[in-house]
Amino acid sequence: MSLTFTSDLSAVREFVRRCAHDAGLAEARIIDLVLAVSEVAANTLRHAKSPGTLDIWHDGDEIVCQIEDKGFIADPLAGQRQPGSDASGGHGLWIVNQVCDLVEMRSDESGTTIKMHMALRSS
Repeated sequence: MSLTFTSDLSAVREFVRRCAHDAGLAEARIIDLVLAVSEVAANTLRHAKSPGTLDIWHDGDEIVCQIEDKGFIADPLAGQRQPGSDASGGHGLWIVNQVCDLVEMRSDESGTTIKMHMALRSS
């Protein structure tokens, strides 16, 4: 399933919530996934200044949410290091990496793709 967004993050959050519920993700994990996708989508609107595309798919093991935009993230380790207490940014991607089971990020001059994975069943 796919959704293009330009401003309405409430539609993004509801889309993720509905897809995650339909996939069988536990309620507490749905809240985490909605938070993670919302953070990445907000970064698209704030920094990429382009529409974003959200694709969601799942199999029997996991649900994956992928956001693509025309922005560029220069730091290949963005979100993997905890921002300092005095940092003015970087907290959103840090949170995404904390609540998702796996986060993949690819960014170059053509744009950025971030995939957020969550297992449907806890191990």
